[in-house]
Amino acid sequence: MATEPLFLVAGGSGVVPLMAMLRHRARAAVGNPTRLLFSSRHLEEVIYRDELDALAATGDGLEVVYTLTRSQPPGWMGFARRIDDAMIGEVLAPLGSSARSFICGPTALVEVAANALVRLGLPGDRVRTERFGPTGT
Repeated sequence: MATEPLFLVAGGSGVVPLMAMLRHRARAAVGNPTRLLFSSRHLEEVIYRDELDALAATGDGLEVVYTLTRSQPPGWMGFARRIDDAMIGEVLAPLGSSARSFICGPTALVEVAANALVRLGLPGDRVRTERFGPTGT
């Protein structure tokens, strides 16, 4: 497993393959700086929330950042909008342009995130995507 910084972006159930990566990272005890930006509609819909929070609490270099697009609980301190360039830039900044990125989610989210990363200076060959949703017309 690589020890370079890792930037993960998930939308809804797109977190599933990224969770496999995070579990492997934890088992391998790599400790590379890693950030997951995870977009969900509501806090109750955050898949693996308890496990993600437990992994982040170990202090091994993983930080999980949530954005809730439809509703936020009272006192919510996280993001409260869809993923955009400014959010990507803010969450990516501590990792720098040497990060390797994996994005998984609905097509629109993946396109926004991947394009933002390239605009922010991440080389295109360091951005991997997996998308799902309607195809064609």
